[in-house]
Amino acid sequence: MSLTQLIGTKREMSQIFNDDGTVVPVTIVEVGPCTVTQVKTSENDGYDAVQIGYGDIRLSRVSKPLKGHFKKAGVEPRRRLQEIKLSAAATQKAGDVVKVAEVFKQGDWVDVIGTSKGRGFQGGVKRHGFGGGPAAHGTKNMREPGSSGTNTNIGYVRKGKRMAGHMGVERITVRNLLVARVDGERNLIFLRGAVPGFNGAFITVRKAKAKTFAKADRALRKAAAK
Repeated sequence: MSLTQLIGTKREMSQIFNDDGTVVPVTIVEVGPCTVTQVKTSENDGYDAVQIGYGDIRLSRVSKPLKGHFKKAGVEPRRRLQEIKLSAAATQKAGDVVKVAEVFKQGDWVDVIGTSKGRGFQGGVKRHGFGGGPAAHGTKNMREPGSSGTNTNIGYVRKGKRMAGHMGVERITVRNLLVARVDGERNLIFLRGAVPGFNGAFITVRKAKAKTFAKADRALRKAAAK
């Protein structure tokens, strides 16, 4: 079974022009090349999976167990490792290099998994979108959270109540992004829309699990129906 996801790095946001002159906002992501560092089979491990590695790393920063792991696979050390479970036996073997053009093509729908930017400690207005208090002259609670109690039967704040606190640095999955362009020579993929994380952050790009069409994509929906 072939791979359906790869590891990449978010580069920057930009825009491209279609043949008809329309502007498409895109996020440029450098995906791969990813090296297969381990292949698991249902006979030996109980399930089928492939472990891929991405990114260069200095040998001094690799632990001894990982050095032995990479030496057994016969590959150079990789900075980031990820295991991909498969529903059937893998067609790859340890040491194979998978490039972006082998997995994705223009017109595909993908899901992107990444870590959101850290925003530090934020109040309820920015963190949860609270409306805030009155903003008239003399008001002193424009961005205050207000009362946090529930009723007279409970003398404490319920667990999970939306309040001020740490914001960001969370696993985010953005579904159904359209692949606007693929540059196989430079290992770049142009995704229409925004991708979580800062420029240079590691992300995972996989083929969409539940492809849907937005309201603005009626032409694409009609084309897919044909």
